[in-house]
Amino acid sequence: MPDPQQRSVEILLVEDNPDDVDLTIEAFKESSSQSRLHVVEDGVQALEFLRRQGSYAAVPRPDLILLDLNLPRKSGYEVLAEVKKDPALRSIPVVVLTTSAADADVARSYQLAANCYITKPVDLEAFFSVVSVVDRFWRDVATLPR
Repeated sequence: MPDPQQRSVEILLVEDNPDDVDLTIEAFKESSSQSRLHVVEDGVQALEFLRRQGSYAAVPRPDLILLDLNLPRKSGYEVLAEVKKDPALRSIPVVVLTTSAADADVARSYQLAANCYITKPVDLEAFFSVVSVVDRFWRDVATLPR
Protein backbone atom coordinates (compact mmCIF):
# COMPACT_ATOMS: atom_id res chain seq x y z
CA MET A 1 0.00 0.00 0.00
CA PRO A 2 1.37 3.48 -0.86
CA ASP A 3 2.67 5.62 1.96
CA PRO A 4 -0.01 8.24 2.71
CA GLN A 5 2.70 10.69 3.77
CA GLN A 6 3.99 10.74 0.19
CA ARG A 7 0.61 10.92 -1.51
CA SER A 8 -1.43 14.06 -1.95
CA VAL A 9 -4.68 13.78 -3.87
CA GLU A 10 -6.22 16.82 -5.55
CA ILE A 11 -9.98 16.66 -4.93
CA LEU A 12 -12.61 18.85 -6.55
CA LEU A 13 -15.70 19.19 -4.36
CA VAL A 14 -18.71 20.37 -6.35
CA GLU A 15 -21.25 21.42 -3.72
CA ASP A 16 -23.62 24.38 -3.50
CA ASN A 17 -24.63 24.03 0.15
CA PRO A 18 -22.20 26.11 2.28
CA ASP A 19 -22.94 24.00 5.37
CA ASP A 20 -22.06 20.79 3.50
CA VAL A 21 -18.91 22.44 2.16
CA ASP A 22 -17.86 23.41 5.70
CA LEU A 23 -18.65 19.92 7.01
CA THR A 24 -16.67 18.27 4.22
CA ILE A 25 -13.67 20.51 4.80
CA GLU A 26 -13.84 19.79 8.52
CA ALA A 27 -14.15 16.05 7.86
CA PHE A 28 -11.00 16.10 5.71
CA LYS A 29 -9.14 17.98 8.45
CA GLU A 30 -10.42 15.54 11.06
CA SER A 31 -9.13 12.57 9.06
CA SER A 32 -5.66 14.19 8.92
CA SER A 33 -5.88 14.02 5.19
CA GLN A 34 -2.97 14.93 2.95
CA SER A 35 -5.51 15.52 0.18
CA ARG A 36 -6.06 19.02 -1.12
CA LEU A 37 -9.66 20.09 -1.47
CA HIS A 38 -10.80 22.60 -4.09
CA VAL A 39 -14.41 23.79 -3.95
CA VAL A 40 -16.79 25.11 -6.58
CA GLU A 41 -20.47 25.77 -5.99
CA ASP A 42 -22.21 24.97 -9.26
CA GLY A 43 -21.96 22.85 -12.38
CA VAL A 44 -20.74 25.64 -14.64
CA GLN A 45 -17.87 26.44 -12.27
CA ALA A 46 -17.07 22.72 -12.06
CA LEU A 47 -16.60 22.43 -15.80
CA GLU A 48 -14.60 25.68 -15.95
CA PHE A 49 -12.34 24.33 -13.19
CA LEU A 50 -11.91 20.97 -14.92
CA ARG A 51 -11.17 22.62 -18.27
CA ARG A 52 -8.97 25.24 -16.58
CA GLN A 53 -10.88 28.14 -18.07
CA GLY A 54 -11.03 31.76 -16.94
CA SER A 55 -10.08 32.26 -13.30
CA TYR A 56 -9.29 28.52 -13.06
CA ALA A 57 -6.49 28.59 -15.66
CA ALA A 58 -3.76 27.78 -13.11
CA VAL A 59 -5.55 25.16 -10.99
CA PRO A 60 -4.23 21.60 -10.73
CA ARG A 61 -6.03 18.78 -12.49
CA PRO A 62 -8.15 16.98 -9.90
CA ASP A 63 -7.42 13.32 -9.18
CA LEU A 64 -10.98 12.86 -7.90
CA ILE A 65 -14.31 14.67 -8.15
CA LEU A 66 -16.86 14.66 -5.30
CA LEU A 67 -20.08 15.67 -7.02
CA ASP A 68 -23.44 16.70 -5.62
CA LEU A 69 -26.38 16.11 -7.97
CA ASN A 70 -28.58 19.08 -7.09
CA LEU A 71 -26.61 22.06 -8.32
CA PRO A 72 -27.52 25.47 -9.73
CA ARG A 73 -26.84 26.49 -13.35
CA LYS A 74 -25.87 22.96 -14.44
CA SER A 75 -26.93 19.82 -12.60
CA GLY A 76 -24.60 17.16 -11.29
CA TYR A 77 -25.98 14.83 -13.96
CA GLU A 78 -24.99 17.29 -16.69
CA VAL A 79 -21.52 17.70 -15.19
CA LEU A 80 -21.09 13.92 -14.91
CA ALA A 81 -22.23 13.39 -18.52
CA GLU A 82 -19.84 16.07 -19.84
CA VAL A 83 -16.90 14.78 -17.80
CA LYS A 84 -17.38 11.21 -18.99
CA LYS A 85 -17.80 12.28 -22.65
CA ASP A 86 -14.63 14.39 -22.63
CA PRO A 87 -11.50 12.34 -23.50
CA ALA A 88 -9.35 14.75 -21.47
CA LEU A 89 -11.48 14.36 -18.32
CA ARG A 90 -13.16 10.95 -18.40
CA SER A 91 -10.35 9.17 -16.56
CA ILE A 92 -10.98 11.29 -13.44
CA PRO A 93 -13.03 9.21 -10.99
CA VAL A 94 -16.33 10.78 -9.98
CA VAL A 95 -17.89 10.00 -6.61
CA VAL A 96 -21.48 11.18 -6.41
CA LEU A 97 -21.98 12.47 -2.85
CA THR A 98 -25.57 13.60 -2.47
CA THR A 99 -28.56 13.60 -0.14
CA SER A 100 -30.72 11.49 -2.44
CA ALA A 101 -31.12 7.78 -1.83
CA ALA A 102 -33.64 7.40 -4.67
CA ASP A 103 -33.11 4.32 -6.82
CA ALA A 104 -33.64 6.42 -9.96
CA ASP A 105 -30.81 8.80 -8.98
CA VAL A 106 -28.47 5.91 -8.19
CA ALA A 107 -29.27 4.16 -11.49
CA ARG A 108 -28.94 7.33 -13.57
CA SER A 109 -25.60 8.21 -11.95
CA TYR A 110 -24.15 4.79 -12.75
CA GLN A 111 -25.59 4.91 -16.28
CA LEU A 112 -23.65 8.14 -16.71
CA ALA A 113 -20.50 6.29 -15.55
CA ALA A 114 -20.15 7.52 -11.97
CA ASN A 115 -17.45 5.54 -10.19
CA CYS A 116 -19.31 5.48 -6.90
CA TYR A 117 -22.59 6.70 -5.41
CA ILE A 118 -22.80 7.71 -1.75
CA THR A 119 -25.82 9.06 0.05
CA LYS A 120 -24.73 11.69 2.56
CA PRO A 121 -25.48 10.53 6.09
CA VAL A 122 -27.49 13.03 8.12
CA ASP A 123 -25.64 12.10 11.31
CA LEU A 124 -22.50 14.22 11.75
CA GLU A 125 -20.29 11.39 12.99
CA ALA A 126 -21.45 9.11 10.17
CA PHE A 127 -20.77 11.87 7.61
CA PHE A 128 -17.23 12.36 8.94
CA SER A 129 -16.70 8.60 8.78
CA VAL A 130 -17.88 8.41 5.16
CA VAL A 131 -15.62 11.28 4.08
CA SER A 132 -12.68 9.67 5.87
CA VAL A 133 -13.30 6.32 4.15
CA VAL A 134 -13.61 7.98 0.73
CA ASP A 135 -10.40 9.94 1.30
CA ARG A 136 -8.42 6.94 2.54
CA PHE A 137 -9.65 4.69 -0.27
CA TRP A 138 -8.81 7.08 -3.12
CA ARG A 139 -5.56 8.26 -1.49
CA ASP A 140 -4.15 5.03 -0.03
CA VAL A 141 -5.79 2.08 -1.78
CA ALA A 142 -6.84 3.00 -5.31
CA THR A 143 -4.31 3.74 -8.01
CA LEU A 144 -5.29 6.99 -9.68
CA PRO A 145 -4.26 8.08 -13.18
CA ARG A 146 -1.63 10.81 -13.26
